Amino acid sequence: MNLDELVAIDIHTHAEKSCRVALEEEALEWEKAKEKYFKGGMGQPSIAEVAAYYRERKMACVIFPVDCECHTGLPRVPNDEVAEQVALNADVMIPFVSIDPSRGKMGLREARRLIEQYGVKGFKFHPSAQGFYPNDRMAYPLYELISEYKLPALFHTGQTGIGAGMPGGGNIRLKYSHPMYLDDVAADFPDMPIIMAHPSFPWQEEALAVATHKPQVYIDLSGWSPKYFPPILIQYANTLLKHKMLFGSDFPLITPDRWIADFEKLPIRDDVRPLIMKENAIRLLGLRK
Repeated sequence: MNLDELVAIDIHTHAEKSCRVALEEEALEWEKAKEKYFKGGMGQPSIAEVAAYYRERKMACVIFPVDCECHTGLPRVPNDEVAEQVALNADVMIPFVSIDPSRGKMGLREARRLIEQYGVKGFKFHPSAQGFYPNDRMAYPLYELISEYKLPALFHTGQTGIGAGMPGGGNIRLKYSHPMYLDDVAADFPDMPIIMAHPSFPWQEEALAVATHKPQVYIDLSGWSPKYFPPILIQYANTLLKHKMLFGSDFPLITPDRWIADFEKLPIRDDVRPLIMKENAIRLLGLRK
């Protein structure tokens, strides 16, 4: 990966389509609901197609699946598939994986194997879709393993488009993604960098408080068009948290083209923009040797 040639690093993209696991009819209903919530998006490109998309734009991306199989019954895109496909596109892709903490020891074995066999760079959690509080001690053995390798853990926070508009919200509960639960995790695992994904509506100020107080906590700005960012988020991005804010799109649900076009209209300081778009991610992920 030629860091100097990259114009940006997108810290938040999804592996939505597997070439190995067929999409079931039930999963199609969830996809329709997501498309309606996000008003379009790019559908379900393959990992190779995502790589080509970012390569064309001279960007790199962190890509991951979401393992919510145990809670929703929806089949996951296999972690091995993501890691293997990313290895073929290492000039523009950085592999994260996802393991539901409820998988227990089986999940721990998978996590260690993925780190040691594929060199994955981080882990994705979605508390609402996985049905757990981030500070639930059930998850701590997995955090201990991630912390052992000093890898980052990326947590969905705030409202989610998954299940939005479905009866009962698809049994997805927003309470699990309150950012304040990550304050406990950050206190208990100081060697594990934590990325709070998305502007944490309706708990934005709590997210800013945690990121300000805990040195290893970052915020990615994905999942929302920047034109909807609250003023306090922009204020902190320009000042106290300028080294801890990360560009993320939520591709393919939101494209980086749309996100960047709206971000350029925000009153972000000229010296802060390159930090958010690339430099903070380089430092966090240890990409510059």
